Amino acid sequence: MTRATANRAKLNSKLFAMSDNSNKKDKNQDFNKVEEPITEYSTEKTYANVEEHPLFAKVIEKSKKDLKEGKGIPHDVVMKRIKEKYPFLK
Repeated sequence: MTRATANRAKLNSKLFAMSDNSNKKDKNQDFNKVEEPITEYSTEKTYANVEEHPLFAKVIEKSKKDLKEGKGIPHDVVMKRIKEKYPFLK
């Protein structure tokens, strides 16, 4: 083997090693890549107004029932608690 051939062989092996390393980098980038799965979110009906939702009437009825049973807190008491807890609010 001549000196020129030996130099070409070394150069080729270095180029091969460099291209091999770039492939490893690409594989590592693909390995570390996180992709969100493709999903379709569909609903039967969207409610532009909350009052149209079927559960809204049930929540209102429960709230009225709780209020009649005395489970509610008067507005004055709530405002007093807020002012004590957050004195910077006026």
